[in-house]
Amino acid sequence: MSIFRAIVFLLFSINALADELVVAEHITEDWSVRGQATYIYQKKNNFNSPYYGANSLLNASEGDSGQSYTFSGTAFLAKRLWQGAELYYNPEIFQGTPFSGGLIGLGAIQNGELQKGMFIPYTYYNARLFFRQTIGLGGGTEYLEGAIDNHLAGYVDKNRLVFSFGKFASLDVFDKNTYSHEPRSQFLNFSIFSMGAYGYAADVKGFTYGLAGEWYQDNWILKGGRLAVPKLPNTNELDYSLLNDYVDQLELTHKHNLLGWPGAIRTLLFHQHAYMATYQDAINQFYQQPAGSPPNILNARLSTQNKNGYGLNAEQAMTNDIGLFARWSWNDGQTETQTLDISRSIAAGVSIKGTQWGRSEDTLGLGVASNRITGDEIKYLQLGGMTMFIGDSSIAYKPEQIVETLYTLKAYQDLYITGNFQRIYNPAYNSNRGPVNFLGLRLHFEF
Repeated sequence: MSIFRAIVFLLFSINALADELVVAEHITEDWSVRGQATYIYQKKNNFNSPYYGANSLLNASEGDSGQSYTFSGTAFLAKRLWQGAELYYNPEIFQGTPFSGGLIGLGAIQNGELQKGMFIPYTYYNARLFFRQTIGLGGGTEYLEGAIDNHLAGYVDKNRLVFSFGKFASLDVFDKNTYSHEPRSQFLNFSIFSMGAYGYAADVKGFTYGLAGEWYQDNWILKGGRLAVPKLPNTNELDYSLLNDYVDQLELTHKHNLLGWPGAIRTLLFHQHAYMATYQDAINQFYQQPAGSPPNILNARLSTQNKNGYGLNAEQAMTNDIGLFARWSWNDGQTETQTLDISRSIAAGVSIKGTQWGRSEDTLGLGVASNRITGDEIKYLQLGGMTMFIGDSSIAYKPEQIVETLYTLKAYQDLYITGNFQRIYNPAYNSNRGPVNFLGLRLHFEF
């Protein structure tokens, strides 16, 4: 933990120095250096489990310690190259241990930071390196604040084209939501801060490579992109050709006002083309082989496959302090997953600022989600098959259901402390196990 203390001390020092600088309002940044550090600790209960499989979430009686944590530290470096052109680089360090020794046992993982894997000691890597070009189309100007999510402060045309090329995360561009989008500062569960059934492009640490374009026109935003997925599912080697293993996506956003309060509705379509197994092929192989061996998707990767899906994403401010959000997502569920074992997902929640109790920088949140899989995957799991993330050796199928609540306290300047509780019914779609309770503490600092 000595490295952790050194990083936190450095970030506090830089933040204190920045607070002493007097900067002009609405300054246009030619470069910026920002950073974040996030520590998340979680414990779970010794939940009911009459049996388990190789990819089950284990309880204490089955040998799991019942504790998990993650720590990430990221530098956000940016440089304006010429008019409308910007270069972004994010080196990152990460350390963490998931429950049960791996990212397994749930359709919707309870900590979004765990997508980066299991590493002790720290691992160092280049999270993002990408180029962005903005082309103004008129319509007046607006000021964009400099932000830790890779934005330089400055004026842009309200109507504009934006192109990003390089290495970044799919959720940097798509499926955004004011009230639930970032596990480092908002909800932690995958199917609450993102569309659970969105098969977005990602390597094993959650990043991808490719091209994305955005068109801003009055109250409309159209986004599209082709982003790389790994050559083998859930590995680290992306297909940089963007010809064989990729996800195409198109998202249309309409911003509106309802009774004077801002809101937005987003519609997302995606098409995934990659070398994957289908559950039906794995089942067919099972019936053709000698008795005793369960079906195995690793033996059923015969050719490239297609997965199609869509999602709806809505947000609505009710007052200055209260905001609602909701998501629905669907995919055909015929092939193994590149992201989460979810084929249908519905989620909703509320985010409340603490103004009414004299804590305007605090946030109280409540979110719920219900996730499902398709009949082919259900049968595959009932026959004893495993995916990359789940497999209890057999299941009594029911939808996985999640309740998450949090309270984020602004402790000091840009240091936030969050208490988080999640209750997950039917973990990995198995009503014979659970429910599982997760109690979490998050420390988040940024400058």
